[in-house]
Amino acid sequence: MTTIYLVRHAHSYYTPDEINRPLSEKGLMDADAVTDCLKHENIHAVCSSPYKRAVQTVEGIAAYIEKEIELIEDFKERTLTVNPAENFQKAITKLWKDPSFSWEGGESNDIAQKRGVKAIKEVLKKYRGQNVVIGTHGNIMVLIMNDFDSQYDFTFWNQLAMPDIFKLDFEGDSLKQVKRLGASI
Repeated sequence: MTTIYLVRHAHSYYTPDEINRPLSEKGLMDADAVTDCLKHENIHAVCSSPYKRAVQTVEGIAAYIEKEIELIEDFKERTLTVNPAENFQKAITKLWKDPSFSWEGGESNDIAQKRGVKAIKEVLKKYRGQNVVIGTHGNIMVLIMNDFDSQYDFTFWNQLAMPDIFKLDFEGDSLKQVKRLGASI
């Protein structure tokens, strides 16, 4: 059994710089709560999206287990569009209604999901039999979970908190169980 802890990043200040957007003061406090929640889970490794807000959310657990965070590009958030969306909710709703559709310069659900699932399968292979924390983002996280079980959909995504933690138990590449550990801890 391999256990993956998917951690949606804590609250961040909005900036147009997706890569370097930091956690807010509340986000930093919530990141400490993420660490406290995961301390008792016998974590072996920590991976993360390279985006600062995802890294900051899981760096406490990495420090606690005295391991470096492995940055994995494919756990970054899906690219919605190259230009800011006039109406984010409308733009994201369209993507979930038509998985092959993409906005200009953005990723469709299909493309983003394939990227995220490939990364999860690589982690499952590399860390077979271990407990791994992955710092990531809401949309890509749900797209990954959706590939294994269709109940994780747009409605589910809309109910996520910042941060949020889901414990996924795998036997090989087969998802056996999902448990929510923390929502806005």
